[in-house]
This record gives sequence, C-alpha cells and structure tokens, in this order.
Amino acid sequence: MAGERILVVDDRDENIDFIVEYVLKPNGYQAITARDGEEGLRKALTMDPDLILLDLQMPRMTGIEVLESLKEHGKNIPVILMTFHGSEELAVRVFRLGVKNYIIKPFEIEEMLEAIEQALTEDRLRKERDQLTERLILVNRQLEQRVKELNTLYGIGRSVTSLLDVDLLLNRVIEAAVYITGAEEGWLLLVDEKTEELYMRAALGFDEKSARSFRLKVQDSLAGNVIKTGTPLLIGGGKHKIKTAYLVKALLMVPLKVGQRTIGVLSVTRRASDEVFTNNELYLLSALADYAAIAIENARLFQETETEHKKLQAILSRTADAVIVTDEDTRIILFNQAAKNAFCPDSEVTPGQSLADVVHNRDLLELFSQATGGGPPLRTEIPIPGDRTLYATLSTIEGVGHVAVMQDITHLKKLDEMKSEFVSTVSHDLRSPLTTIKGFVDLMGVVGPLNEQQQDFVQRIQKGVVTITELISDLLDIGRIEAEVNLNMEKCAFDEIIHQSVDVLRNQAESKGQTLTVNLPPHLPPIWGNPLRLRQVVDNLVNNAIKYTPEGGKITVWVEGYDSQIALHVRDTGIGIPLADQPYIFDKFYRVRSEETEDITGTGLGLAIVKSIVEKHNGRVWVESEPGRGSTFTVLLPVYKDGEPARKQKTSA
Repeated sequence: MAGERILVVDDRDENIDFIVEYVLKPNGYQAITARDGEEGLRKALTMDPDLILLDLQMPRMTGIEVLESLKEHGKNIPVILMTFHGSEELAVRVFRLGVKNYIIKPFEIEEMLEAIEQALTEDRLRKERDQLTERLILVNRQLEQRVKELNTLYGIGRSVTSLLDVDLLLNRVIEAAVYITGAEEGWLLLVDEKTEELYMRAALGFDEKSARSFRLKVQDSLAGNVIKTGTPLLIGGGKHKIKTAYLVKALLMVPLKVGQRTIGVLSVTRRASDEVFTNNELYLLSALADYAAIAIENARLFQETETEHKKLQAILSRTADAVIVTDEDTRIILFNQAAKNAFCPDSEVTPGQSLADVVHNRDLLELFSQATGGGPPLRTEIPIPGDRTLYATLSTIEGVGHVAVMQDITHLKKLDEMKSEFVSTVSHDLRSPLTTIKGFVDLMGVVGPLNEQQQDFVQRIQKGVVTITELISDLLDIGRIEAEVNLNMEKCAFDEIIHQSVDVLRNQAESKGQTLTVNLPPHLPPIWGNPLRLRQVVDNLVNNAIKYTPEGGKITVWVEGYDSQIALHVRDTGIGIPLADQPYIFDKFYRVRSEETEDITGTGLGLAIVKSIVEKHNGRVWVESEPGRGSTFTVLLPVYKDGEPARKQKTSA
C-alpha cells in the first residue's frame, strides 16, 4: 500500500538524494527530508509521518536523542535506524527506544525497501488493531447502554403487571425516561376532558408547587398538538416555549394512547444542554409511554372493579338470602352473613376452607355433592334449626365453581300447609254433594224423555261434574303424596311399570294417529319406590305428551341406566312450551295459556303431582322444550341399593 509519508533524516545530502530518488519515489512513497536531528524531530512532531528513516550520527541532535525525545512526547512512529558503525550494545539500546529495524550503511536498495515494507506493514497492522479495539470498545459501550435501557424497560414492564399503586408506577416511568434519554427533566401530562386542558400527573425536575399548578391548553400548545395528531414531537436547536417563562433547548414528546384514544403526553426536556434527542431515545420513550398508558388504564379498570366488588359485597352481605359460593373442589369463595347465621352462627368462616369443615347440615352438603357441570340448576328444600326451611337453588358456573342461593320459605311452607289442609277439607266435603248431583243428573233421562236443549244441558252438567271430580281427586292425591300417606316403598321393576302405562295409553295415541315408541335397555336395574306412584308419573307424562301433540305426531319413551341412577325420558313432537313458562309448569294449577291450549282440558295439577312423587323418591324432574318443536321431560331416580330401608308409612287421621 504505497503513498505513505516517510521522513528521511540524514546530515549528508547524497544519502538523502539516494534514498528519495532511488528508493522512495520509484515505489510510490511521499518523501519528507530533514538534514539534522533537530529539524527531523520538529518535522516528526508536526507532520506526523508514517515512517522515519533516521541516521545515527548527526550534528545538533543525534539519532539516539531524537528517539528519546519522540518517546518523551509520546509519539509512536516506526523508525528505521541507519548507521556506518553498529554494535550489539547499540542495537539493544535503539530497539528499546522503539526502533523497528537497524540498517548498516552502505545498503542495497532491495534491503532498504524490504525494511521499509516490513516496518510499514507492522504499523498498518497495529493501526488496524487499534481501530478494531476502539470500535470494539465503542460497540461494547453501546451494548452496555442498550442492556441498561432494556433492563430499565423490563423493570418498568414488570412493575406495570405487579404494582397497583399507579402514582408510584408513573413516577418510576418518569425516572426511567429521564435516565435512558439523558434528559434534565421529565413529565407526564393527562387530558382533563372537562376543561380541555393538560395537567401534570407525574414529574421529575419540577418542584411540587410548580407541578401542581402546571396546566396547558390543548389548543395552541406543543403538547396539545401531540394530543390532536397522536404522533411524537422531537425538536432541538434554539429555544422553544412550552409555556410562559418556560423555555427548553431540546424537547421530546410522545403520545399516551389507549386503543385509538390519546389520553396524554410523556415528555423529556433539556434546558441547559444543547444536545438534541435521538431517534433511539424516541423509540425508548415511546415504549415507556405505552407502559404508562397501560398502567393508567389498568388503574382505571381496577378502580371500577373494586367499586363494583364493594357494591356486590355490600349487597351480598346485607341480603336476607343465604349465599354460598365455592370452587370446583367445594372450597369456600364466599359465605355471606345470612348463610353464616343459618348454618354456623358460632364459627368463623374464611375463604379457602372446605365447605364440609364449616357446614354440618347433611341436606346442604348432599346438594353440593350432586352438582355437575353443564346440567340444569339443582333445587331442594333444606331444613335448618328453629323449624325453619330454606329453598336452595344450586348453579354451576364454569371457571368459578358452584353458587347456592337460599331463601327462607318457612312462612310460605306454613301458608302452603294451611292451604293444603283447607283444599283437602273442602275437596273432601265437596265429594258428597257432587255425587248427589251426578246421581240425579243421570236419572233425569229415566224419569222422562228430554228435548234436544235439555239433553245438551244435562251433558254440560255431567262434563262439569266429571271435571270437578277429577280436580278434587287430584287435590286429594297431591295432598296424600306430600304427606307421604300410603307411600309404601319396595323394590320395583321400572321397565314393567313403563310397559304397563304405555300399553294402556297406546289406544289413546293411535286414535290421534300418533306413533308411540318405547325403547328400554335390557336388564334395567330395579329402583326403590312405590309402584302405584311411579306408574302415576309415567301415566301423567305420556298422557300430557299425547294431549299436547297434534295428530300424526310422534312420542318416544326411553330409559338410560347409569351406575347409581335411572333416567326416564318422554319426548314429543308437540306444540312445545315457551321459555318464559318453563320455570313454572311444575307449580300447582299453572297452565300455559295460548291459542293451541284453549281446547285442551286439564286441572293444572298433573305435573305438580309428577314433581311431588319424584321428589319423594329422592329424584329430580325437568323439561327441555322449544315452541313448535316439542318437549322432552326427564325424570332422574336413584337405583335400588341392597339393604335399603323401607320408608315409614304415614296414614291419614
């Protein structure tokens, strides 16, 4: 690589001319000459040559003295020493002073060229090494700075997810912004939507009084422009007014965005330094602004959640209904005061406890043990001390667990008992006059011929008497069922009961052109129950399916057997039940009112009787229906267990 500048220092002109004309110029080197040691030192210090060819013996300053002076000045210029007389001692001395080579005069051109190239090559390599070292040091510094920046961002990111104190978090954001950008001040402004002003939410480098009073109009301000455009602002050079008497030399502002909405500005400034902010600092500040926006939004959502949580807690703690919430492992999440008063008034209840460790009411624990995901809510009555009764509804909520809401129905139970006693008494007393009326009406045709109108009246009376008689029979029946009168329990073959019921009702279905199908699995396990009442359940469900299914429809009866339960299904293709009516169809006297049901007779007690019988057998009944597509009634009954005790029979007074 020719073109290097070589300083030739020699007191003999012929030596200089020879080196310049025959060695340096022909090989592309630039020559600098000096005719004594003092001149050579001056040119070496001022012109900084790439190589020095230095004579040893010269007037005014010898080559050794030049070398020593260069070393004192810290000049690391490669030197080739030229001399007529050399020795080992001299060689050692000059090499210690940094001489790269040592040539004895006279020398050959090739010898000098080889020495020059060798010295310059070493120097080139040294310079390249130094440059690489400097670059490596610079890159390492840059990497260290990036690591610091990333660690800062990482720390702020962790704080966003772990800190609920938004004031502390925003102060950390401002501190990080000033640190990683090398700014003098930092501040975060939020929009006051009522006044359309920006107020200071957090700051570093401001006194508290100034920060509290710092406000900017969104209109006609640099920060307001960032709010309106949603884009960062980076300016430097000169002085720029933020507000009256507040000037900065360099400014960097980035928007705080929540979704598509800009809620504020994060800014750093330099007021004394002329150094401008870089694009990398813009990137870092934007990342911090995102963290700040997330923190502010999280704080808002957390505050809303806390407010709603406190409202819910107040409602649940003061409601008269007992509420118990557990997870899927029946560990308590919520146990309100009404539940505590009902089940464990003298015990402390804390979240995380097992329900069985807190509550010792068998009916409540049995209700929770029956909870399964995806099924309909479970409902039952739970007796508690003080002759009180709670009506419990247990629902399963995916991802949460189980929720039981219990209402005190003691007063309603007493009213229901009074009503039942009244209805039973009235029904019993009505039977005698109805029997008399029916008897005399039947004899009217025997006494003498009746005209057409009289016959119509008689038929209407007979039909009314039959309807009232059926109603009275159902009322007395449901009263006996609820009182468990004559409810003798035994081991029953449920498949035989179903076949007997369907065989009796098949003619009724065929008269309407309906298809009545029964599908029972082989070897259906027995159940523990009362055969007559279970037959009544099947009769009422199949009879209802026939009544509410148009001509030509289809009715299917099938049974599924499980390890501990049997499920009876009765499906029809009838008119269906509106969703609003489904919660009430098992209530006494409730009937769905619609154009399709106007001409269908009934007492409104059939399904109430079914529900009462099923519950007396420790079972459940529910319906799935869609208007115009039919209904499916399901009865779930426990199978017979060896050694099951007989239910105690109740008899009427």
